[in-house]
Amino acid sequence: MKNVLYIGNVLSNKGKTTTSIESLGARLGGFCNLKMASDKQNKVLRLFDMIRLVVTNRTWADYILIDTYSTTNFYYALVISQLARMFKIRYIPILHGGNLESRLKNSKKTSGIIFHNAYRLVSPSNFLKSVFENHGFNNVEYIPNTIELQNFEFKNRDIKTIKLLWLRSFSEIYNPKLAILVLEELINRGYAAKLTMVGPEIDGSMEASKVLAKAKNLKVNFTGKLSRKRWTNLAEGCNIFINTTNFDNMPVSIIEAMALGLPIVSTNVGGLSYLITHEKDGLLVPPNDVHSMCKAVIRLSESKNLKDSIVNNARKKVELYDWEVIKPKWKSLLS
Repeated sequence: MKNVLYIGNVLSNKGKTTTSIESLGARLGGFCNLKMASDKQNKVLRLFDMIRLVVTNRTWADYILIDTYSTTNFYYALVISQLARMFKIRYIPILHGGNLESRLKNSKKTSGIIFHNAYRLVSPSNFLKSVFENHGFNNVEYIPNTIELQNFEFKNRDIKTIKLLWLRSFSEIYNPKLAILVLEELINRGYAAKLTMVGPEIDGSMEASKVLAKAKNLKVNFTGKLSRKRWTNLAEGCNIFINTTNFDNMPVSIIEAMALGLPIVSTNVGGLSYLITHEKDGLLVPPNDVHSMCKAVIRLSESKNLKDSIVNNARKKVELYDWEVIKPKWKSLLS
C-alpha cells in the first residue's frame, strides 16, 4: 500500500461544510495508508499544522494530495508544494473552485511554480481540465467528484406546491439571496411555493439572507448545517433543487440532488454546463437572473413530461460518479 499525505481543510467538526479531504480521504483510506491535515480553525495554525505533517512524514510519504482553491487555500498549496519539491515527494494538486482560472491569469508565476512542478493535476471536472490545458498545463487528469450511490434513494416527485431546496455554504459567491428573490417572484405570480435553505454561515450571507426574507415578508426555512442523512431526509419533502452560484466547478451537492431524483435548476457558470446538459438532465439559466430561474422552476412544475425526463436522465448520469466506478482511477494514479 502506498503512503499518502492529504492536505486540506478538515473543518466539518467546526461547523463548516464537509469538503473533499474528508469524503474522498475516507474512501482512499481503503487502499492506501493515509494521514491528513488540518483541522485547525485558525488559518495560521492550520498552515503550520500542514507543514508539520509534511516535515514529520517526509521519509514516509509516497505522495501528497493538496486540495487547491482560488482563495486563501491557494497559498497553502504554494507552501506545501514547495516543501514537497524540497523533500522530493510527488505531489498532486486537486483542483477545486470555478474561479481558479482567475489565479492562472492573475498569478501566473505562482501558478507555474505550483502546477508545472506537480506529478499530476487532478481535475474533478472537464471544465477545469480544459481551462488548465488552455493555459499550457498538460499533466491534468480528470477524476470526477464521487458519491456512494447506495446512500441516495431515487424518488420521482410530483410537483403541486413548489418546494424549493437550496444547499450550499452561505457565502456571497454562492448568491443565496437569489433563492429568496426567486421565491418572492413565484409567490407574486400566484404560485404556491416554499423554500428551504441548508448550509452553514461563512461570511455573513446567511444573516443577510434572513434580513432579506424578513423584509420581503417571506417564510424561509433556514436549517443551518445538516449532516448528509438529515438533509437527504429533509429533501424527501422538497421537489426542485436550485443552485444560485456565481462561480462553481463540479458541486457534489448537485450530484447528490440528481441521485435523489430532485430536478435541478442551476445558474450556467463555471463547470456546470459540463455537469448538466440543458433540458436533458437539468435546466441552466444565466447567473443572477431572477426571472429566468423563476421561469425554469415554473416549467418543471407545469410540465410533468419534462420533469420526468430530466430526473430519469440525471439519475442515469450520476451512476457514472459512483465510488465503485471512480475508485479504479484513484488506484491507478496512486499505484
